[in-house]
Formats: sequence, C-alpha cells, structure tokens
Amino acid sequence: MPRDLPLGNGHLLLNFDKSYNLRDIYWPHVGQALHTGGDISHTGVWADGQFAWIDDGAWQRELVYDDETMVTCVKLQHNGLQLQLVFNDTVDFNRDIFFRHVMVTNQANRQREVRLFFHYDWHIWNAAEGNTIFYKPQERVLVAYKGKAYFLMNGQVTVNGQTTIGVASWATGVKEFNGAEGTWRDAEDGVLGRNPIAQGSVDSTLALHMPGLEAGASGEAYHWMAIGQNFEGAAQMDDLVRERTPYIFMQRTHDYWHRWINKDEQTFADLSPQLIDLYKRSLLVLRTQIDYDGAIIAANDADVLHFSDDSYSYMWPRDGALVANALSHAGYSEITRNFYDFCASVMTADGYLLHKYNPDRSWGSSWHPWIDPNGNPQLPIQEDETALVLYSLWQHYMIFRDVEFVAPHFRSLIVDGADFLVQYREPHTKLPAPSYDLWEERRGILSYTTAAVYAGLDAAAHFAHIFGETDLETKYRQAADEIKAATLHYLWDEQRGCFLRMINVDKDGNIQRDTTIDSSLCGLFQFGMFPANDPHIESTMRVVEQTLWAKTDVGGMARYENDYYYQTTHDLSQAQGNPWFICTLWLAQYRISHATTLDELHQAVPLLDWVRIHALPSGVMAEQVNPFTSAPLSVSPLTWSHAEYVATVRWYIGKYRRLQGMEPMP
Repeated sequence: MPRDLPLGNGHLLLNFDKSYNLRDIYWPHVGQALHTGGDISHTGVWADGQFAWIDDGAWQRELVYDDETMVTCVKLQHNGLQLQLVFNDTVDFNRDIFFRHVMVTNQANRQREVRLFFHYDWHIWNAAEGNTIFYKPQERVLVAYKGKAYFLMNGQVTVNGQTTIGVASWATGVKEFNGAEGTWRDAEDGVLGRNPIAQGSVDSTLALHMPGLEAGASGEAYHWMAIGQNFEGAAQMDDLVRERTPYIFMQRTHDYWHRWINKDEQTFADLSPQLIDLYKRSLLVLRTQIDYDGAIIAANDADVLHFSDDSYSYMWPRDGALVANALSHAGYSEITRNFYDFCASVMTADGYLLHKYNPDRSWGSSWHPWIDPNGNPQLPIQEDETALVLYSLWQHYMIFRDVEFVAPHFRSLIVDGADFLVQYREPHTKLPAPSYDLWEERRGILSYTTAAVYAGLDAAAHFAHIFGETDLETKYRQAADEIKAATLHYLWDEQRGCFLRMINVDKDGNIQRDTTIDSSLCGLFQFGMFPANDPHIESTMRVVEQTLWAKTDVGGMARYENDYYYQTTHDLSQAQGNPWFICTLWLAQYRISHATTLDELHQAVPLLDWVRIHALPSGVMAEQVNPFTSAPLSVSPLTWSHAEYVATVRWYIGKYRRLQGMEPMP
C-alpha cells in the first residue's frame, strides 16, 4: 500500500497510508530500524456510544499537506458520527518529536463527549518480542521501550477554554500472541482497560477525552511522542513541549520548512503554479528520505517488505547520486556533501562501490554473486553506481565551487574510482566490463552503464585538470574517448536504427546482442556522451517512444519491452510494461534537451503534467502506475521519481532561459 504522507527530519521518519493509518516509524536512522513492523497503528474516535477507526469506509478523506511545508492537512468527515476532524501532523525539524494536532467539530445538534484513540503496534528494533509498554502516573504518559529506544506518548485537550495535559486513559497488552489482536480492540467500546504494564509482543492505546463539546463547537487536541535513547532524554523533550506548548513546536516546524523550500528567490520560467507546487513538494519528500549521516534512501515503504522479505530502505549509490545531483541543481549543498562523504567512507580499496548500503554505512543485502555460473570470480557490482557518484560530484562542484570540500576526496574517491573505471574494461572492445544493469535483472555491457562510465571519467578528467594532475587528466580523457568510440562501433544497431540495450562478449571476442528496446538508452544523452540532436540519439528516441509509450488512456513510458515487474497485462499492444515516473520524465528531458525553440520546449510540458496528474493528491509519486487505472504500484514514495521530477524542472528552466537569451547557449 502506498505511503501517502511521509514526515521526517533526517533521524525520525513516519509514514501514513492511503487510509490515513500510521504505518512506519523509523528511528534513529531513516530507513534502518522500523519500530512498527509496517503494521497498522490505528487512530479512532468515539462519540455517543458510536465508534469508528479512521480507515473505516464511511469516512470521507482528503490527505494533503499544508502548502510549501512538511505539515499535513488531513480533512475527515463522518456523517454517521456527525463529526468533522482536521488533522495536522509533523515531525519537529530539530528534535525527535512527532506531533499530531486535531480540531474536532461536533456537527450534532446537542452537546456530546468525544474521545480520540491513538494506537501503536510495537516492533521496537524490528522485532515484536522483548518490548515493554507502561503507564507512568506522575506525568500521565505512556512509555514504550526496548534497548536504547524510548517512546514517550502524551497529549493535551482544550474544550470550552479549558486545557488539560496528560493521557486521559490507556491500554497496554499483548498482541500477535495466543490469538490476541491487540489493545486497539479494547477501544471500540470507548473505554480502555488501564492495565499498567505489559511486556513481550505488546501494543498500546491511549485516549484523549473531550467532554462537554457543544453543538456546532470545536475542540482541540494535541498528541505527541518524544523519542530518545533513554527515558531521561525522552522525558526532557516532553517537559519542553509542556513548557513551550505543542503549538509553538508545530508552528516553528511549519515555518522552518516553508523557509527551507523558499530559501532562494527563483523564477520557474513559464511553468504552471501546479507544476511549481509539485517541484517544491518533491524537494520536501526527498528530504524525508535522507538520513542525517548522508544516506539517500531509495524508498521507505514497509509493505514491500511483506511482499519480498526485503525492502527498498537502502542507499543505492546510483539512486543516491541522481538524487544528490537533483538537489545540487536545486541549490541544496549541505545534503549533497553528506552523501559524498558517505560514498568516500564506503568505497572499497579497489575503487568501486558495492550494490547497496545501510544508513549506518554497513553493506546492504544483495543478490549479486561473487562468482559467475562457471565458478569464476566476478565483481558483484553495478558499475554505473561508482561512475555516477563521480559524475554527480563534478556537477556539485560546478554549481558550488567548493574546492575545500572536494579536495580531501580527490585521491580516495575521485582518483580511486576513476582508476577503477579505466581498468575495468572488456579487452576486445574497450567498453566497460560486464556488470549488473540499473534494473538489477541482467549482467552484461549495458548502454546505460557505458554512458555513466563515460560521464564518470569525463568528470574525473575535469577534476584532474583543476588539481593540476595532467597525467591523470590525459589518462581519463583517453579512456572516455575510447569508450565513446566503442559505443558507436559495438552498441549501435544499424538495422533497427537505435542503440542496443546490452551486449556480451565471450573469451574469443564473439558478441551476443540484446536488442530489447529499453528506456535506459536515455542515459546516452543524459550524461553527456552524445548531444540530444545527434542523429543516433534522435533515431533511438523515436524507437523508444513509439515502442514503450502505453497505448492506454493512462499513457506513460514503460521501462522496456515486455517488462515483467508488477506486470498488469500480457497484451503488449496496449502496454509493454507499467508506466514509470522516471521513464516518462526521461522522455521529457529528451524533449527539453533537443528543443531549439520555445514551441519545441513546450512539448515537454504535457509530460510534466502527466507526472502531476498521476501523483497522489499529496504529491507523492510511486515507482510505477497501473496502465489502466493509474493506481500506484510498487513502493511509494520512490525517491528517484521525485528526484527526476526536480531534475527535469531544472532542465526546463535552464533551457527556457537560454532560449530567451537570459543565459548563453552551451
């Protein structure tokens, strides 16, 4: 199930699903320790003996954010209960505190008591066992803990001008054990059992009561959860909230993110306000997926864990490099510096980056073997991941000119990485040696990887030049030129008029060709190997668009011919695969790059609008969508999708300015 509303601050990440259930709590690293197991943490409301959970089908829901900030604005209407609820949720930008604010409007014609219930399904440190939850009477709070993770839950209610602080009632108990469903069931009669403590596989529910809510009147409630490595740390944050009020914390967070997203004055060419709003929302969504220690996480959607017994909650260097590049072009240098520090710290002594990493810089899980089918050693890598880090770092330097940041990374990251790219080549063709493709499904010499390696070597040559390393500059430039020439010789398919997706070369130099049309061929112009108006690229892109654009009402670009991943139809005349946001945006990037007039540039706008229309109402983008219903598929949000949208908008603005004479043409 997609995650419609992510909230985070680089340490703490929470996700709500499409029914407005809280599903994921990650802390202290974004994407590493999941303290709820991805299970539903319920929210419910009771009035006049009637009860409904927020995911009940009778609710009318609008799940969006406040404009230009990382605070939700969720409107809920239940005609049966005669209640309107308006929620605002956020994570404090500086402290690990989750806040929920709710305005409850009594739409009945009589005074009533309304009770709010907040449930948490605990799997602290990724496990249900060994958790403890207890009520602490002095402070009137609930505390869940295991190891060095403490979750302190509290609340505040204001009705008729009277404010009370503390949990009104609570339940602690066992779940997922001996048939027990959990304490959330205890809430459905409006009365909680008040068991003082529970251990093992446990959950908890707290209540905030609003007595005497007049007809047509509104009451206000806050619920917050402070998280720390020990009880004292969590309690100190709770004390601060009581002292300063939850309103102040939420308002300062609202203002912080509004300033963050508008830190620079900028114009957006002739793009519509809706496309600009999605650009800003994409930047905010990207920020939620980035760990304070530099890891840019691919996606944090625990439902995929239930599907595959693994997740997207890793740092892929390729995804990270492309996200960092988009953020650099958007003006966010501090985030990108942390990413390059991360990459420098995990690069192997031989100069390559592995498949993926955990946010704490340890190796991530992998299915890339260290031996080939014949038992011979091979590197378990996607070579574009190493190359694109160098390419993106050069882009970063060109924007910020922060030579003092780059200098310490010159030898250990740039030179070591580039030396590896030079030597890791297939001897017969001089192309990059085989590695796994960006889709992680096949091994060979890929056009996309080849384009990335060219770009990485080109970047390294530029770095060598500015640091006065003439011999290195010559070595990297020569290797890049050889790879470009070999690309035209070995990867161009004259018969079909497009580049090949992949080739494999045996020990005798015989070549096996993969002629599958793949949207990743866009890499050949994206990273600068060929200009968009090169006849080879023009011909390739005609074939790519004609083949991969979905012939349904939804439209959008598939990854490649007969894509099996989450495949929704075998009728390839309608869709070769599900439309992906990134692939559709690559087509937009081609139109932008190829444009020589404003009319030609405007041909990219419908593709940007396609992305906007098929994103969720909150602005969140999944990995792909159903080609018939447009429903999101696979993980959501996918960090890469938002990064490509940000990058495409930057491409558009830059080309618009050049066509208008505001900037010189390259």
